[in-house]
Amino acid sequence: MTQPTRTSDVLTVLAAQETDRLTVGDIVAVLRDKAFALLVVLLGLPNCLPMPPPIPLICGLLLALVAAQIAAGMSAPWLPRSLLGRSIKRADLQRAVARAVPLLRRLERWSRPRMRVFENEVGMRAMGLLLLALALVLIVAAPIVGQIPLGLAVSLMGLGLVERDGIVVMAGLGVGVLGVLLNLGFVYAVFSAVVGLFSLGIV
Repeated sequence: MTQPTRTSDVLTVLAAQETDRLTVGDIVAVLRDKAFALLVVLLGLPNCLPMPPPIPLICGLLLALVAAQIAAGMSAPWLPRSLLGRSIKRADLQRAVARAVPLLRRLERWSRPRMRVFENEVGMRAMGLLLLALALVLIVAAPIVGQIPLGLAVSLMGLGLVERDGIVVMAGLGVGVLGVLLNLGFVYAVFSAVVGLFSLGIV
């Protein structure tokens, strides 16, 4: 069978696996040579919608692990054996894929290989560092207002890597900067409120 080359095709193949549950190892096996980029997309997608704890935390930790390996120049992702054995219901995966694929296909019709500054070794290592920074922010992100922009940023960057489209990668970086600023603003607002409460208590 020809290896799917587009993100939407790979996700469709994953959702069509004939098993009640899919392990992380099964997913990585389907991703094959695009494993790094597609893992980035898969770890970003859940955060594009409001998700309860601890999903953003888990996605952030896994993304940090994957990003660190990209920054280190590894050719294929390494995941702990205990994690490779974890599984997800195929029905849950199918629901997520059904929501994501229509949007991805619209974006894929517009996307094409261009501005391929991230395809060399230095560019990929830089990408790993940027993704690692976003992952660390995602781990402590404010619910919804801080989580969703970061999830969108990570998904766009991963999709740009799959499609070899530097424009999509740069768009993801732009959204990521916005997400970081929103989280900094949230932290500042909480800090100011706490300081204000202490000031009232002192008075």
